Amino acid sequence: MTDHTKYQAQLQSRLTELSSEARHLEEELRTPHSADAEERAVESEGDEVLEGLEQAAVAEMQQINDALKRIELGTFGACTHCGNDIDTERLDVLPHTPVCVNCAAGG
Repeated sequence: MTDHTKYQAQLQSRLTELSSEARHLEEELRTPHSADAEERAVESEGDEVLEGLEQAAVAEMQQINDALKRIELGTFGACTHCGNDIDTERLDVLPHTPVCVNCAAGG
């Protein structure tokens, strides 16, 4: 297994960043639109992009919370599909990943 303390700190830090980002995106989405029809159309397109970014942030926050729960349960670092250890190189890049490289590739 792996040193959970290092990953827990990374996950908590990223969760804080994402929470702030999601709040900012939500504030941007609540900003009133222009009365001008052309500007409203551009703003609507921008809103779609912001909504996509917000959804991605929320999804990553859920993955991080799941990883923190696995740390709490003592199962962090083990693939949730096959049970094998997840390589530390993979965890260094993607600490919230629940699966090993083989399972991620469909193996």
